[in-house]
Amino acid sequence: MTASLRPLDRDRLPEWIDRSAVEYARDLVATGRSEESARRHAEEGMTESFPGGAPSPGHEVFEVVDAGAAVGYLWIGPDASGDDGSWWIWDVLIEPDHRGRGLGREAMRLAEEFARAQGAHSIGLNVFAFNAAARGLYESLGYETASMRMGKRLD
Repeated sequence: MTASLRPLDRDRLPEWIDRSAVEYARDLVATGRSEESARRHAEEGMTESFPGGAPSPGHEVFEVVDAGAAVGYLWIGPDASGDDGSWWIWDVLIEPDHRGRGLGREAMRLAEEFARAQGAHSIGLNVFAFNAAARGLYESLGYETASMRMGKRLD
């Protein structure tokens, strides 16, 4: 596997922030949120995580690179617990036309390696229940369910 992580150029960060927020809002809509609520929640989260358009301290956004070409991205940083050794994968994506080749698995391995180098003793992430492929990947890498949120549509 030739995948690697390359820091996202800061001049491309605003475009990436917009894309990540749109994708997150889309996933929230898939879980039952209204489009307006999902959009607002995603935008507020990105504004909080990227004050002034720059990553919060300790956070990094990388391109996942394979054979010299960007094939996805990874946003990683400390989690919100206040424990400096607890890290979080805030967002990870392999572009659809590059999936099924082990690049997601390699991106996760590289994320863990990066977190360890920053002093992390644990790493976590959130995955939507409808994303069976991602859940399967994370479970195969040793990630365990830490909590579960359940809901029911009433309309």
